[in-house]
Amino acid sequence: MSDLPTSIYWIRRDFRLADNAALTAALKHGLVVPVFVHDALVDSLGAAPKLRLQMAIEAFGARLEALGSRLILRQGAALDALRDVARETGATAVFWNRLYDPESVARDTAVKAALKGEGIEAESYSGALLFEPWTVKTKTDGPYRVYTPFWKAVRETYVPLPTAAPGDVAPPGNWPRSENLKDWALSGEMRRGADIVRSHVLAGEQAAQARLATFCEDQIADYKERRDWLDSEATSQLSDALSLGEISPTQCWNAGRRRMQEGAAGAEHFLKEIVWREFAWHLMWHYPEIDTRNWRPEWDGFSWIEDDTHPHFLAWCQGRTGQKLVDAAMRELYITGKMHNRARMITASYLTKHLGIHWRLGMRWFEDCLVDWDPASNAMGWQWVAGSGPDAAPYFRVYNPETQTQKFDPEGRYLSKWLPDQMFGASRTAKQFYDAVPESWRLSVTDRDPQPLIGLAAGRARALAAYDSFKAQ
Repeated sequence: MSDLPTSIYWIRRDFRLADNAALTAALKHGLVVPVFVHDALVDSLGAAPKLRLQMAIEAFGARLEALGSRLILRQGAALDALRDVARETGATAVFWNRLYDPESVARDTAVKAALKGEGIEAESYSGALLFEPWTVKTKTDGPYRVYTPFWKAVRETYVPLPTAAPGDVAPPGNWPRSENLKDWALSGEMRRGADIVRSHVLAGEQAAQARLATFCEDQIADYKERRDWLDSEATSQLSDALSLGEISPTQCWNAGRRRMQEGAAGAEHFLKEIVWREFAWHLMWHYPEIDTRNWRPEWDGFSWIEDDTHPHFLAWCQGRTGQKLVDAAMRELYITGKMHNRARMITASYLTKHLGIHWRLGMRWFEDCLVDWDPASNAMGWQWVAGSGPDAAPYFRVYNPETQTQKFDPEGRYLSKWLPDQMFGASRTAKQFYDAVPESWRLSVTDRDPQPLIGLAAGRARALAAYDSFKAQ
């Protein structure tokens, strides 16, 4: 074994053994040193994404140890860390799976060039998407800007079957030093909310595979009909696992495709949601400023409120807008680190339309609170709802929280799960909000229900007036 060459498998957001092209390449090369680097991009993550990342590292480290390997942790600039590990182990190659946000692309491009310049083999692979962004083109050789044509272009495209997990990961002749994950204190920014959120998360590749299997067996048939019901456990719950690569989109696609061929009614819609995520990443690749600037440049002239100290923004963050569905959703977010997708659209619409607050402020709050934070999906979702993004609808979309409640939570089960009731008290989950929020908010389960910040009719009228004024410019 000592005669085999050694390589580094550089882990970023691909915490899995199965269907992992970079790991497969490293195993073919010889002995493997799995490395995760805590660099500036990790430092830039929000509080909840850092907590979820810590859980992914813990789970994957245990998975590697079960195969006789281990996860090496280093902190610092990625290039410096990889150079050091290569020097300590004699590694002659570094393999990784590609990322597509502009910051990662810039880092990875520089790392690859530097390593190759020093005589170290450096190769990257596809693993986070179904299709590379530069391979899906319109007839005019450009990127798709609307989802439906994008879906039609890729829905029959062949997606390879996922590869199996290796039976072992050949260790190097000598292990380099590793830092202690606890010393990184990735969950520290969550403070007292960390234990609350952690209790709602199932981390790791094996948990993700089990969730996918259960969803395909028990829920996918009704997915199209039930996925928007706020009180229904009808979705796959795989968003955080996908964001960290504990499961691959290829695995999800093939599982959904198999159920569609078997006649499961909701399977095609599940595939459409996988492609919606894909579309977001293709947009970010082609329009890398989508998370900082209006995707439609003409929206730069829209009159947003951009003050993050505005009392209406704080009330929205705290789930105290006086609109029960909005408040329940914002508390679900703070308690679990997730929010039902229908609720995401409603809360985003309320912030940007009824309250007139810039989508960037809401996007950044989600970025700090979501354990399934995904930069492309988060940015595209917020811009789609705000009106400045890739929405083909020929009208200004304004969601009404009350009618949405009547349609998707008619018995009030979602509301009672996340909000205390003045007459009947609070559920266990509703009480958790008060154990998780900062003490400086001075909130108590006995507080009276807040009064609405603005009437729904008045908020809608104001939003439409602002839109008409904007269009008239």
